[in-house]
Parts: sequence; structure tokens; C-alpha cells
Amino acid sequence: MQRPGWDEYFMEITGVVSRRSTCLRRQVGALIVRDHRILATGYNGAPAGMRHCLEVGCLREKQGIPSGERHELCRGLHAEQNALLQAALHGISIAGGVFYVTHQPCVLCAKMIANAQISKVVFRGAYPDRMALDVLLECNIELVRL
Repeated sequence: MQRPGWDEYFMEITGVVSRRSTCLRRQVGALIVRDHRILATGYNGAPAGMRHCLEVGCLREKQGIPSGERHELCRGLHAEQNALLQAALHGISIAGGVFYVTHQPCVLCAKMIANAQISKVVFRGAYPDRMALDVLLECNIELVRL
């Protein structure tokens, strides 16, 4: 059990990580933590080797696509996806970990989080995706909105 204050401490760090984001619409940061140790970080942006939206513009913005819809029409990966991929790339087991995210995960990320055996998700900002919360709750993942 984490002592009071850990959630707020790690959420502060997600804010710092989010500053690396190259997304023009929303800067998101994520951490995966276990036993008070940061195992992986992620922020939203284009895959390695691709030009970032900062350079080429936002396709979703140009097409007027609302937040929370048509995820496939985006150059970037979500912060949660990048944190999961970073852990996998470096062979770090994250089962039983806690995900800290500046914003509520979308349904795609929620399903990945569930399959990664994350035990808890802590987030601050809203995201228009009720199904994501339903997935996490059905998978018995503790949710904390700060």
C-alpha cells in the first residue's frame, strides 16, 4: 500500500514527462511504477523515425476530427502506448504496476493496460471515452482520478 502523497508525487512527474510531447492538441505524460520505482515513461508523439506533428501539422485538426474519435487518423502514439513499448523494448516486467497518466486513457490504451496486468490507473484530466473506464473497471483495475 502506498503512503498518502505518492499518487500526487508521481502525477507531478507525469506533468514533466508530458512536456516532451510533440502533439499539437494535447500533451500527455505517463509513468509505470511498481514498489515506488519508475519502470517506464511515455509521452504522446510520432514513432521513432517519423516527422512529428510539430513539423508537419496535425491531420486530425485539419480534418476537424473531435477528441476521442478516429484514433487511426493520427501520426502519434499515446503516452500509455509509448510507456508500454518502452518497458517491452527494455525487457521490464510491469505486471502489478501502477499507471500514472496526465489524462484518462482511451479505450485502446485501457485494453492494453488490462492485458499488461496493471493493477491501478491514476489520472487527472478527463477524456471523452466512457468505454475505457468500463473496460478498466470490468478488468478489476483500480481507478483513481485526482
